[in-house]
Amino acid sequence: MPRRSKNCTNFKYKKKNYLWIVKISIVTLLLTMIISFLSENLLNNANLIAALFILIIIVFVGIVFDTVGIAVTAAKEEPFHAMASDKVEGSRQAVLLVRNAEIVSNICNDMIGDICGIVSGAAGAAIILNLSLNNTINNIDKTFLTILITSITATLTVGGKAIGKIIAISRKNQIVYKVGYILYVIKEKTGIQILREKSKNTRR
Repeated sequence: MPRRSKNCTNFKYKKKNYLWIVKISIVTLLLTMIISFLSENLLNNANLIAALFILIIIVFVGIVFDTVGIAVTAAKEEPFHAMASDKVEGSRQAVLLVRNAEIVSNICNDMIGDICGIVSGAAGAAIILNLSLNNTINNIDKTFLTILITSITATLTVGGKAIGKIIAISRKNQIVYKVGYILYVIKEKTGIQILREKSKNTRR
């Protein structure tokens, strides 16, 4: 009988994980399509400087979410319990962020972070293509500009995430609290509860 109960629990756990994978895959697909569509339309109507600025924004968004994901994973609940007992606004949401660290990290790092990385690469290619179609650059300039934009995108992404990781580890509590406060404001203004309660036993 105990073995049957254990198998049932394992089945429910696996089913829950599979459902989460399906959900996150669908959301990733939709989000990627939306971001790609918006960036493509913006880039088509932008000059080189504006297009590069849009590209930098996409990279920056990826870095910010990657930093948040690392900070939430590194943080502990205890500092926020004291704040919650003093009824500090956003502290309860900070606790929920830490308790849901696996989900938050998956969304921030694996979903949004990776989407921004892929879209930024596609945006760089779109910039070169638009310049080529408009006869703004010749073949030599195209090769040079392709290498330049690709290098800049990679440098900003890798370097930015490295700096973000350092900040996330050293200022994890401050970052988690600020995100928690943003979630608190969203809840107060819209009534939307983004994170739900999760048993403390599920936390690492």
